[in-house]
Amino acid sequence: MFSAPNEKQITQGYEHAREIYGALGVDVDAAMDRLASIPISLHCWQGDDVVGFEDLSAASGGGIQATGNYPGRATTPDQLRQDASKALSLIPGKHRFNIHAMYAETGGAKVDRDALEPAHFQGWMDWAKEQGVGVDFNPTCFAHPKADDGFTLSSYDAGIRQFWIDHCIASRKIGAAFGKALNSPCVTNVWIPDGFKDVPVDRNRSRELLRDSLDAVFAEEICPSENLDAVECKLFGIGSESCVIGSHEFYLGYALSRKILLCLDAGHFHPTEVISDKISSVLAFIPEMLLHVSRGVRWDSDHVIMLTDEIRAIAEEIIRNNFESRIHIGLDFFDASINRLAAWVIGTRVMIKALLIALLEPTEQLRDLEKAGNYTARLAMLEELKTMPFGDVWNYYCVKQNVPAAGAWMSDVQSYEKDVLSQRG
Repeated sequence: MFSAPNEKQITQGYEHAREIYGALGVDVDAAMDRLASIPISLHCWQGDDVVGFEDLSAASGGGIQATGNYPGRATTPDQLRQDASKALSLIPGKHRFNIHAMYAETGGAKVDRDALEPAHFQGWMDWAKEQGVGVDFNPTCFAHPKADDGFTLSSYDAGIRQFWIDHCIASRKIGAAFGKALNSPCVTNVWIPDGFKDVPVDRNRSRELLRDSLDAVFAEEICPSENLDAVECKLFGIGSESCVIGSHEFYLGYALSRKILLCLDAGHFHPTEVISDKISSVLAFIPEMLLHVSRGVRWDSDHVIMLTDEIRAIAEEIIRNNFESRIHIGLDFFDASINRLAAWVIGTRVMIKALLIALLEPTEQLRDLEKAGNYTARLAMLEELKTMPFGDVWNYYCVKQNVPAAGAWMSDVQSYEKDVLSQRG
């Protein structure tokens, strides 16, 4: 069921595909080389259901909820790193890892979030160096007693606001420490759950408070070779159905005026909206941006991504416009109803497949047809490309990157589940 073609079959398939794509003017080898240079940032919270390693009792808050109870959840930092290492070994290319502040290791001491330091993430730094991956970071402005009413940086309580300001400042310093230690800029992304369940009277005041809090967070300049700041918008969440303070318009204006990154999450908009259409609009005015690629189902439900039209469209926008140096691609889903490690592998490989498909497109030919107003030929070519043998190129790329081709990786996951995950009780 999860077997793959043998090496001879893979090579033969690749040579056939290279010839077919070559007839369209596509350099398949150059496409694979370019693909290998694009990192995807895997998210730590898929491995443990967004639990973290704190000893703070609070409601989860902010709509953060993983559903399901599949056996083998990581319950320690070492287990989570072990699972992530296994997942990375099954994914072609060199990638990144995204950590939330609540995954700190404090040696058993109670350290509140406003007092976190780079030293509390030394284990993650050591692991990242060993894996040869960069790290991205996030302040954790939820699942904490000071976030139980659903407000953090926009709270009317000045003391609450200051706590979260201090936490975000600490997070930026931790991000910079990762960037310096790993010689790769860390993207530190701020998302908050703030919003109203019912229609507010004074949403303007809440947004003024958020703006001022963010200005305090970002007041200290940090070298962009170490840390890149991002802010993330959302349409609604549990407890903020009627008004999210950090809306798309708010953060678009903030990122543009403060010259920081804007994060677009594929699950944070109305079900009829897509972020692929927003990418070129944002990058017309903002130098860089962050993507959180997920799959919303009816609402912001963060499902494991599949090779859908929208995932392909996101990849096409990136590749067609040579945006890969300006866009930081991260994943953001958490599904506890299936093997968590497999979710990482499936989702990341899907994103890479989408990028490969875009790289195998004869974009200049399509542009020429579009400029000439020949929309009939453009549509015909786009449809014919859908049945081109990209799968043969994908299998060859996996072999070149020393990871299992096709579905053969699932055998590794099944063995890992039997030998490791099932032993966790």
